[in-house]
Amino acid sequence: MIKAFLGMGLLGSNFVKAMLKKGDMVQVWNRTASKAKALEQFGAKAFDNIEDAVHNADIIHVTLKDDAAVDEVLSNAAKGFKQGVIIIDHTTTSVKGAIKRTVEWKSKGFAYLHAPVFMGPANALESSGFMLVSGDQSVIKKYEPELSKMTGKLLNFGEQEGKAAGIKLSGNLFLLSLTAGLADSLALAKVHGIQPSELMQLFSNWNPGSMAPARLKKISEGKFDEPSWELNMARKDAGLMISAAKASGTELAIIPAIAKKMDEWIAKGHGNDDWSVIAKDSL
Repeated sequence: MIKAFLGMGLLGSNFVKAMLKKGDMVQVWNRTASKAKALEQFGAKAFDNIEDAVHNADIIHVTLKDDAAVDEVLSNAAKGFKQGVIIIDHTTTSVKGAIKRTVEWKSKGFAYLHAPVFMGPANALESSGFMLVSGDQSVIKKYEPELSKMTGKLLNFGEQEGKAAGIKLSGNLFLLSLTAGLADSLALAKVHGIQPSELMQLFSNWNPGSMAPARLKKISEGKFDEPSWELNMARKDAGLMISAAKASGTELAIIPAIAKKMDEWIAKGHGNDDWSVIAKDSL
């Protein structure tokens, strides 16, 4: 089986290295040709011409920047596609883009499967992490063994096209919010003369991330009248954070927005409910 891989960024290049270690034949291409050429020392075959890179490939993997890049690259490569090839796109894209490409490539006689990942470069090299898929179950079943070799776990979200793309974006939103929350925690710690290493000591022992599944379950079940932390009390703490930061001329990124949302729900009479009631409108 011949594989082609388009897009030799940190993720794509490590995916290729892992494939080569497993004995796969991989043809590679990148807009900046030197990044593809660099993989020849590991056994890949690099091409300057994208049509040559996909020639005779049974599977074409794609890891690019966005919808526009995927559309452009696949359009340029299309003349080199052999009949029956499948396009497996690991790019984080819009839901609409994933659905559109699935329909368009099917109309041209080719299978397109969107398979975004929660994997960093190290995971790609180690074949660990998570890959998401949804859509045509017959296609997923056929290529599941190949995809499973690339990742620690393959998560199948059913027949709905584009669902994997939406779940990937939802997960990434959480990661962005988590980093912004850590930035606020570091900023407030600095206000109080607390070193990052001391904050690390806290999080190394108390892991709030482990609470996420239970918190999500509670929110989705709407159990806001069984508080573990009342909204009024959470809002009081948010006020202390904002006041301390303001007094030192420090700007917090997300806590003021959260406090505003808390005030809205308190005004609606939910002050004695669990503070997670602020997520009620998201259900």
